[in-house]
Amino acid sequence: MNANAQTDRLARGSELLARRTRAIRNVTERLCDTLSPEDCAAQSMPDASPAKWHLAHTTWFFETFVLSREDPDYTAFHPRFEYLFNSYYNAVGEPFARAERGLLTRPDWEEVLDYRRHVDVALTGLLEDPGRLTDAALDVVRLGLHHEQQHQELLLTDVKHLLSRNPLAPVYRPTKEPAEAAIQSMAWHAHHGGLVEIGHGGEGFAFDNESPRHRVHLEPFELSSRLVRNGEFAAFIEDGGYERPELWLSEGFARKQEEGWEAPLYWSKREGRWHAFTLGGFLPVRSEEPVCHVSLFEADAFARWAGCRLPTEAEWEHAAADVPVEGNFLEGGRFHPEVAPVRAVHRGPLQLFGDVWEWTSSAYAAYPGFRPAAGALGEYNGKFMSSQMVLKGGSCVSPRSHLRASYRNFFPPDARWQFSGIRLARDVDRGGVLPV
Repeated sequence: MNANAQTDRLARGSELLARRTRAIRNVTERLCDTLSPEDCAAQSMPDASPAKWHLAHTTWFFETFVLSREDPDYTAFHPRFEYLFNSYYNAVGEPFARAERGLLTRPDWEEVLDYRRHVDVALTGLLEDPGRLTDAALDVVRLGLHHEQQHQELLLTDVKHLLSRNPLAPVYRPTKEPAEAAIQSMAWHAHHGGLVEIGHGGEGFAFDNESPRHRVHLEPFELSSRLVRNGEFAAFIEDGGYERPELWLSEGFARKQEEGWEAPLYWSKREGRWHAFTLGGFLPVRSEEPVCHVSLFEADAFARWAGCRLPTEAEWEHAAADVPVEGNFLEGGRFHPEVAPVRAVHRGPLQLFGDVWEWTSSAYAAYPGFRPAAGALGEYNGKFMSSQMVLKGGSCVSPRSHLRASYRNFFPPDARWQFSGIRLARDVDRGGVLPV
């Protein structure tokens, strides 16, 4: 490719990326439209962050990894923001304590928005100036945009946890009325197993932890045609599922006892009926909707109770390899899992993408041949490959364009505040039957 063609290609790529940057950054701010400045500053637990911090941190990413490195004329908005809004990048400097982000009453909401505008002007100026950014720098911008989409989801899960702690049960946004839908019965999709490939290996963006693509051997297995529903999980509760240690992993049962778990997070009984806090307020639990806000420990106990198991990461990804990324995502604006549509079983499993993240039985670990990126960006994923479990598929608050079959989400096995749910698997030589 000659120099002129290379310049033209970079210019087209920069222009498209500038448009995408404006669109994604705008979505993040629009998610805060119904929140007060007080809502945006509060932190409900150490694992969650204030909405204001999410907006500042995603801005810090572009300032730190793009502007300060690529634009010699850039002036930092505030000299201490590099410290305040660093999440965990020790190679950049000492981060501010995660559990104390809710103490940052200053900068206030308006100053955070000013910070975003300051960085956005400089960033789009770089992107709209042909040839200013190399391919490598453009890749960092793309990484930053996917990083921001991750924080859009985290912002909503953290806001939900925050509002749930308020006795007034405030509504973030009124929940859209669910469409009437017939109930999809549970069916099973058989897979022959054998030597298969998983991991990212094609065109388009992927995080470093999705590579390299590699081969794994699978025994024959079956994957359930849909997610586990609230009504089925309620039957597990009524059958004493939370009180039967034989169903639980030892660490999970101990955690259940310590925390007093009796149902999924946000569930409680009113006048003999299960209700749950949602981003649309406190609502009756609909038995036909997918269960969510369960830990890996609860998901695993339910699967044992049902005579099944959780899928491995490789099984899930192999089953989803040719399934289009369609479903209930952040863009739909409902921010709550929906009832599975009814369709012919031969078309493959329902709701593999969207609605709820699906726990797998696989530990989050490096793929064979994985090498983290050099420098601070190598801390993005690789340093967390310990004591975490993999989830697949995305949720009702995940941006659709952010997802793919090879995407690897990961959380500790006791995490419940994410939109995490259950899909069952079983070995072909033993059939599990839901006792409901």
